Amino acid sequence: MTGPVRNHSVLRTQAVGKRFGGGRLACHNISLEIASGEIVAIVGESGSGKTTLLRCLAGHLRPDDGIVEIQGKDRRLRSIWSLQEEQRVGLLRSHVGFIHQRPQDGLRMNISAGANIVETLAVAGLRDFSQMRRIAKDWLECVEIHPCRIDDLPGSFSGGMQQRLQIARGLVKRPRLLLMDEPTGGLDVSVQARILDLLRRLVHDLPVAVVLVTHDLGVARMLADRLYVLKSGTIVEHGLADQVLDDPHHPYTQLLVSSVLRA
Repeated sequence: MTGPVRNHSVLRTQAVGKRFGGGRLACHNISLEIASGEIVAIVGESGSGKTTLLRCLAGHLRPDDGIVEIQGKDRRLRSIWSLQEEQRVGLLRSHVGFIHQRPQDGLRMNISAGANIVETLAVAGLRDFSQMRRIAKDWLECVEIHPCRIDDLPGSFSGGMQQRLQIARGLVKRPRLLLMDEPTGGLDVSVQARILDLLRRLVHDLPVAVVLVTHDLGVARMLADRLYVLKSGTIVEHGLADQVLDDPHHPYTQLLVSSVLRA
């Protein structure tokens, strides 16, 4: 794994916390910073707070504490919850991509593959139909789907192809930040490896800052530059991915790593 590309910070959080009913802490005092071209994995067991944190970063869920800052058009960090709603929606729509675990949650299943890819560009004002077709075909090729499938509905694709189509939809607008929630969950090992190789190439070519949420330490090792380990909503260990996985210090991280070795 090569080291991260150190450009301007794209995402920064300071002491982010979120509570649910009864005062239950979903995440607490989360501070992290991610640069363009860098892939950061957040790992932990089910219920550790990973998905709640990702939703706070995506602007889907307002944190109860702390600050979430995302790089804007002028390359300055903006506190998303300090913006007016229209400004926040515009920033998130133009600069943040989100890849769901279930591709059906990130695709519109009733429109063609090509329309799925270029829809965000059309919302942003692109109206040239021939240009939209050309962009869609280019991105289908980028994610290893034959351009002849441009007019096919996503339901006719395999699970792996649907996930690659969702990746094209998320990256076509060239976001500054890409958030991924278990992007290879439910796929067989060979399909997982193909998607991870594709993601690694696209992320570093664009480049884009990536936050990957996963319970799979193998996925984290393959893709991530840095790693944060989350337990009961709190970061218990962080560092370079290979170093954390090869020499875990916190007992919880040691337990996670040893459980993989025993499997």
